[in-house]
Amino acid sequence: MVTAVQVGTAQDLAELGLSEPDYEVLSTLSEREDGTSTLHEQATKMGWSRSRLSRHASRMEARGLIRRAPDPADGRGCLLVLTPAGWGVLRDAAPSHVASVRRHFVDRLTSDELAALGRIAQKLSGAPGAHRG
Repeated sequence: MVTAVQVGTAQDLAELGLSEPDYEVLSTLSEREDGTSTLHEQATKMGWSRSRLSRHASRMEARGLIRRAPDPADGRGCLLVLTPAGWGVLRDAAPSHVASVRRHFVDRLTSDELAALGRIAQKLSGAPGAHRG
């Protein structure tokens, strides 16, 4: 199921000139008010290793989507900063990505199926209020 949805959404993102990892980096950085996160915090949030994120960030930096800045709180660390170009790319891509997720996933399920998936996701994530048993 995950693969089928990812293949469709990845193809749609590719038409916009983005990879899934590009979109994930941009969208998670955009969740921060200033579009800035430490490399370590960002890698943890995304479930990536710091080295994987660092390599991908280098490619995105070369395209002008993000920039690195020294981390004033950690002389060995760096900050990832969403650039104005990165904000623009995300702003342009987000509506298409939402439509893609709907087309490849949400719109194919009934409201009962979506509710069941929500309960399953909550249970598996260990979110507060999740029912065990």
